[in-house]
Amino acid sequence: MQNLKFILNLVAGILFGLFLAALVWVVTRNPSGQAVMLRPAPTEKPIIVHVTGAVPRPGVYALPKGARVQDAVSAAGGFLAEADKASLNLAQELEDGQRLDIPFLEGFSPVLPTAVAPPVSPADTDLVNINTASAAELETLPGIGPTIAQKIIEYREQNGPFLSTEDIINVSGIGPGTYERIKDLITVGP
Repeated sequence: MQNLKFILNLVAGILFGLFLAALVWVVTRNPSGQAVMLRPAPTEKPIIVHVTGAVPRPGVYALPKGARVQDAVSAAGGFLAEADKASLNLAQELEDGQRLDIPFLEGFSPVLPTAVAPPVSPADTDLVNINTASAAELETLPGIGPTIAQKIIEYREQNGPFLSTEDIINVSGIGPGTYERIKDLITVGP
């Protein structure tokens, strides 16, 4: 009986050893076949859109396929105050190579960067004092509509008088282009 017990233990030990050896062999053996290469998911080619008109940064933009007019306007810095937003379908899907012209409000004539405006001499016109002018007086300036005129008045009420004509660039909606158009027409007073 003891011999039988010894033989059973010996067989169990051998089987356990064989199982352990097979397990080590499976874990440590070199894999066969080709390695699997993980590649990034394919992405669609972006569409290229040319945005012009009543935006702060007109230019050419790469947008994802399926982009809408609103996406192109956002990429170009949003709308200028003089933009005619009502005539646009902001949900319209864009196409590759499309030119998107953002229209200006009726009666507003933008000054193109290539156009040379005739010089305005102070003798020809009265300068508009941006520290004291009413909204109506401010609206006589090129590129200044009712909204921007109100922003100028609010800015000077909150921050005090303008110290130089260049300080008007700090008003939201007035950029360097607008300043160039009006700099010879404005003053901060004596």
